[in-house]
Amino acid sequence: MTVESGYADMFGPQVPRTGDEGQTATFALASAAYRDNPVEDIKKADNEWHQSTVNAGRLALFKPNLGEAFSRAVVDRMLGSGRKPLIQSFGTQPQVVVEHCLAANRIRRERDNKLTAIMALCGLVFLPGLLVWLLVFQLRTTMTKGDNKRVSAAATALLVAVGALAVIFLVRMPFTGFWGWYARAAVVAPVVGWFWAKRVCEYTAADLRNRWDSLLSGSSIGAKVPEAVPSSPGETAAEQLRQSLAKLSAEQQSNSVFYAGPKGILGMGTRWGSWQLAEDLVPAHADREIHPFRSWDVIRSIHDQLRMLERGPLNTGGFPTPSIRHWIVTPIGENAKAVSRPEGTDVEAYQVKSHAIQDICNKQQFGAGDRHYLGVQWTLWDGQLVLTMLITVTVLHATLRIEVTGHALGPVNGLFTTKSEAPTRSVSKSFKPWESRTIKLPLVNSDEVVRLAVRAPISWYPPLLNWLGGSIALPEPFGLRHAWADQPWRHRFMADDALRAATPVLRVVHAAAIKVLEENGVDTDKFGSRSAFLSTAVQDPSPRKADVYDA
Repeated sequence: MTVESGYADMFGPQVPRTGDEGQTATFALASAAYRDNPVEDIKKADNEWHQSTVNAGRLALFKPNLGEAFSRAVVDRMLGSGRKPLIQSFGTQPQVVVEHCLAANRIRRERDNKLTAIMALCGLVFLPGLLVWLLVFQLRTTMTKGDNKRVSAAATALLVAVGALAVIFLVRMPFTGFWGWYARAAVVAPVVGWFWAKRVCEYTAADLRNRWDSLLSGSSIGAKVPEAVPSSPGETAAEQLRQSLAKLSAEQQSNSVFYAGPKGILGMGTRWGSWQLAEDLVPAHADREIHPFRSWDVIRSIHDQLRMLERGPLNTGGFPTPSIRHWIVTPIGENAKAVSRPEGTDVEAYQVKSHAIQDICNKQQFGAGDRHYLGVQWTLWDGQLVLTMLITVTVLHATLRIEVTGHALGPVNGLFTTKSEAPTRSVSKSFKPWESRTIKLPLVNSDEVVRLAVRAPISWYPPLLNWLGGSIALPEPFGLRHAWADQPWRHRFMADDALRAATPVLRVVHAAAIKVLEENGVDTDKFGSRSAFLSTAVQDPSPRKADVYDA
């Protein structure tokens, strides 16, 4: 977040710099806060697992555009008091997205303050004329909802006819004296206010579009949110907002995730592959017993060896440094609308403590309860691809099982990566009607000016505005990244990266586990044979829906 110089020490650098993980995906999602597309476009970005809902309003004149509805919905969901837990946004920085939503709301609020003053001067004082003009535009907006060109032409003709009647009314005024002049002003003042409001709207629209394009160009445009920095101890609203942003960042770092059946692990994507090594624990020597060990001992050895993944015998690039973490996975229903994070003395700042992780790893391997997974994760393609390989070790009776699963979260939907386009129209040339030319249209048309002007006076109370115009209901359980992620398999190189990561990870895991078994007196012949078989099979992996069981 870009703030004044005095605020920098409090927040530190919040905007990703060039080369930081998640730059492209983060800025693509943040650009939605500045967009002026139709609000229904959010449905185009939904995937098969997570669906947004566009709640219809009562009056078309109050209907929000995509940027207005998106930024309001994201801020309310991620910073609202008493909000439900969030899903981590791997590959992105959700605080940056939220800050851009706050900045977009602030820009629109400044515009709405100016429009409210215009409405008061040119509309409220001359209310009868304003109501007549608003009724005409409401009818016109209702008539132009569909694609019927005849109805659209009739709507335009209606506006022209009312304008002609207004001119006749001004010329042949039926009133005299004060009321005659007031009637004339009631007809003219809303029109003057419209021209004044149009200038304000065009300036703001140009500013919003510039920020939209700058984010997608990678210029790291800052989100100025001065209301998040308390300037005195008495500013409780600013302090609450600052704490909400800090809470959001802390929850993003949580080591607790949720498995939602066929949806996979929320935030990490669906499970596309699974490889299991399961053999009996037999002493290497008949006259000796196996030296006792626990699942955590195997996991710890695997953890140490996975740190060496970025190293290799040849200087050919290879793996970037991965993130290696212990995860506590909680099962939830496929259609669950909310999640509940672990609580108690074993959890601090959304982090399950180390001793609790070891207990879960060693004891909770069968029946109800959370499970432990060791994860190695890469954030690639500037946050557009998140690859996660999860490893779990279980011991039931005399059988030790090592399971490696692959999860992939693809790029954000193309809706968020498209730049703005100036409105244009194709018209026939004057002297060559068989040829056409393209003319630029204003950023804000007459209908848009009216829409923004009527929304402005009640923008200070969002619930009423949402009731009149509509809103977006975000998919639950909500997380910024996975809600609008596409599958990576349609991108050749992304698919290659996902498939290539499986083989080296699997071999490192097996080698580390077999080493621990050998050190503790276990016969590893069958483990070695099984590992060699899996090592051969994994060389030709293919993505599949590993969580959809044909039973």
